[in-house]
Amino acid sequence: MLFVIFVGLVCLAASAYFVGDAVTMPARERRTSVRRAAQYGAFKSALGQAQRPFRERVLSPLGERLAKWTLKLHPKTTIEGVSTRLLAAGLGRSISPTAFLAFKSGLAIAGLFLGILFGGAAASAGGVLFCSVAFAGIGFIAPDFVVSAKARSRKDSIRAELPDALDLMAVSVEAGMGFDGAISKLTEHMDGPLADEFALTLSEIRIGEARPDALKKLAARTDTPELNSFVRSIIQADQLGISLGRILRVQATDSRLKRQAAAEEKAMKAPIKMLFPTVLFIFPAMFLVILGPAFLNLSKIF
Repeated sequence: MLFVIFVGLVCLAASAYFVGDAVTMPARERRTSVRRAAQYGAFKSALGQAQRPFRERVLSPLGERLAKWTLKLHPKTTIEGVSTRLLAAGLGRSISPTAFLAFKSGLAIAGLFLGILFGGAAASAGGVLFCSVAFAGIGFIAPDFVVSAKARSRKDSIRAELPDALDLMAVSVEAGMGFDGAISKLTEHMDGPLADEFALTLSEIRIGEARPDALKKLAARTDTPELNSFVRSIIQADQLGISLGRILRVQATDSRLKRQAAAEEKAMKAPIKMLFPTVLFIFPAMFLVILGPAFLNLSKIF
């Protein structure tokens, strides 16, 4: 009973804090704007530890500490591996590996407290231990599942968009444009993860990176067999002086055939996947409707 009262008081205090924060936000924003206008153009010396923003003083060190805890709990995890997985999922430019690891530890700690809360309702030590461990494990593992699912979805999108992108690049090259110009035309007329990756590759080439190195980074980020084959063919064409238009046409045809084969494979797997929900949910209802009256009649007879 005391635990429930304590949780209620904590929730009430949190609600009062957020309501007060929302009410006073306009006044604080006006005060901040006036302060910025008054200090505009003034010379600022190096900030001391106490004068730094809250994010630099508290959140950044806390995130680094949580990330180190994650690396200790799972020694096989590395910063480079996490960065590669985030890039494959399309999150590498928005979430840093340290922030992702800190988020995993934060979810695990939140799951631990939530498990204690739910286990306390069961009024048993075994329930508290089981719920806390289960919720903490789910919080620690859930981000990995989300990133893996997003990476698979992104790879499927790249495979689906690749034939059309190669056709557009082949037309551009055959019309007299260079390879960089074909990529630029692709980024102008297409949207999606493949166009974003080509845009990043084009930016790397324009800032001075060699084309083979930029294409290899593209293949490493996407980790798609069709795109890896495309990158190898383009690098070999550059080295041997082969026509890019012909290479792009061949690659477009090959990737389209692979996409068709993948679609046929999914279509052949569909009946097997439909068998389990059919047996679990549809057949019992059919048996109940068909055999139910017969069993009622038999019960009346006997």
